[in-house]
Amino acid sequence: MDNRSDIRDFLASRRARITPEQAGLLPGGGRRRVPGLRREEVAVLAGVSTDWYTRLEKGHIGGVSEDVLEAVARALQLDEAERRYLFDLARAAKPSRTPQRRSRAQVSPRVQWMLDSMSASAAFVVNGRMDIIAANTLARALYSPVFDMPGRPANIARFQFLDPRAREYHTDWDGAANVTVALLRAEAGRDPHDKDLRELVGELSTVSEEFRTRWAAHDVRIHHAGAKQFRHPVVGTLELVYHTFDLPTEDSGKLAMTVYTAEPGTPSEDGFTLLASWAATAADVTTPAIDRS
Repeated sequence: MDNRSDIRDFLASRRARITPEQAGLLPGGGRRRVPGLRREEVAVLAGVSTDWYTRLEKGHIGGVSEDVLEAVARALQLDEAERRYLFDLARAAKPSRTPQRRSRAQVSPRVQWMLDSMSASAAFVVNGRMDIIAANTLARALYSPVFDMPGRPANIARFQFLDPRAREYHTDWDGAANVTVALLRAEAGRDPHDKDLRELVGELSTVSEEFRTRWAAHDVRIHHAGAKQFRHPVVGTLELVYHTFDLPTEDSGKLAMTVYTAEPGTPSEDGFTLLASWAATAADVTTPAIDRS
């Protein structure tokens, strides 16, 4: 796969953010034509020749050893998500006959049973392109604006950038948008042959300048735990904590389960309880009665 432009833009953007002082180098004399480190400075820090690093930054990364990639990652002060993305780009650059394909990863019935058992938490499963492919009742209530969008499966990224309600729903829309794009960028590096993901990125890049600008920044992220605030149209503001866990799949697809909970004794717990009641009432209204005669 030809991903040289992704490699070039990623390495150049990481190099541009580091000053010589941050890298432990003495400032060079004269006017600097580029922000951050020069290529020759990165080469010195990584212990390689300038010509070799220049070739690497131009996208010729296939076949590069892990030791050299580690040295470059240290020189550019990459965090764990960025380091993993660099290795993913290198793996994708190797000659391969792997065709583009559509992700078919699905949850097993046992996973759905587990989701449904978490009655006090909002729990759901997404694939690499952020389709919600399984959820419990409280998660469907929490993400009701996402599920209200036309089309299936419900997609968090599409809601984020194409639905005007998203700016009201996310109290920190900019922060949420940054995370969404960083997660998609990391997934694109991990699985560059996912045709569905490529189509989603193309759609959002065409329609949304906000997405396009963030995508060009080449920021990546690993999502494990944190806090997020929602302004739900039914129960108001909810401050929730989340934990995300990877789920194994039979193919190379990626599934992740996220669980949202509210801190006990807080207004958000009261709001979450109210949301659960609303969700149960809505389910009762939409579920047909069973004839037991």
